[in-house]
Amino acid sequence: MTQLSDQYGAINLSQGMPDFDPSPKLIEAAVEAIRRGSNQYSTTWGHEGLREAVAKRVREYNGIEANPEKNITITCGSTEAIAAAVFGLTNPGDRIIVTDPFYENYVPDAILAGCEPIYVPFSRRDQVLDEEALKSAMEKHPKLILLNTPNNPTGKVVGKEELKLIADLCQEKKTIAITDEIYEYIVYDGKKHVSLGSLGGMQEQTVTVGGASKTYSVTGWRVGWAVAEARLTNALRKVHDYFTICAPTPLQEALVTALNFEPSYYDRLREAYDRKRRMMMKILDEAGLQYQRPEGAYYILVNVPDAFKDDEEFSDYLLKKIGVAVLPASALCHDRNLGRKKVRLAYCKKDATLQELRRRFGKFAEKSKSKPAVRSKL
Repeated sequence: MTQLSDQYGAINLSQGMPDFDPSPKLIEAAVEAIRRGSNQYSTTWGHEGLREAVAKRVREYNGIEANPEKNITITCGSTEAIAAAVFGLTNPGDRIIVTDPFYENYVPDAILAGCEPIYVPFSRRDQVLDEEALKSAMEKHPKLILLNTPNNPTGKVVGKEELKLIADLCQEKKTIAITDEIYEYIVYDGKKHVSLGSLGGMQEQTVTVGGASKTYSVTGWRVGWAVAEARLTNALRKVHDYFTICAPTPLQEALVTALNFEPSYYDRLREAYDRKRRMMMKILDEAGLQYQRPEGAYYILVNVPDAFKDDEEFSDYLLKKIGVAVLPASALCHDRNLGRKKVRLAYCKKDATLQELRRRFGKFAEKSKSKPAVRSKL
């Protein structure tokens, strides 16, 4: 969709990358690290200063105690952290629970590792995990459960009660949890992010994954981290070493600056994305489109209008006629019916971009008064 967006000159809401720069302090820290010669391999499990900064951050924010030497691995983005954990902690034939819908890399990770995905859907409008489906899946004794909160694409923040259910089932079945918490600071409406690994007994059974991409608006830097007890960390590190050797050295060093930002940075981040969320919802209201109000992250699921057959047809129309690139939600679903009448929009964009989006969706509102004659496919 990003390639098609470039081809058609569309506003690209299909991929979760900001169209604005990170903090100038962070940019300067990266330039300075390059200038002082930090351009070769780092220790494979990460720059010492960054591991120490991550340990401090997860202790203060996530409620997880971690030794920088034994429990923290710096990876090439949170995506690699998850892949390394999946490969390091499973054998071919193991089962992995994946929530449905899901971030698109989880299922390929499972398949490439020779594992069998078991899908547990988010159900109802409030996107609660289907408790009976989860219990049934746990009866199959999965080796892992992959959980993303705040969630891409639903915007769901998994609450403490749901996490407690997952924790109890994991402890009963000896299932290891991999929690993708890349959007941990982007939560709205008084919601609180809770790390599964902070709940009683789960620190020994959880790989907590985070990263710089979303919190510091550096999706292209590819620096993430995995926090886990020593046994899990050792398995993950073996795979990470052969996957990538190490994350980019100067960018690791620069991120020590970011992780030591004042608490006000995270308040401003949350406030800025809440304002963008509200702008996005207002644009959709003006266009007459229905949507699911996100609780966290920076995506919004929009219902496909009745005039369109499915998510692909609607995405095609928005791309070619309105100049807006979105993601057909069925691409993120095992059960295609969960996504075939929805599209995902990312609103991590400058205010000027969102104002232009309002103008273009205004054209959609005018044209939608009559059914558009569009049957082409992406």
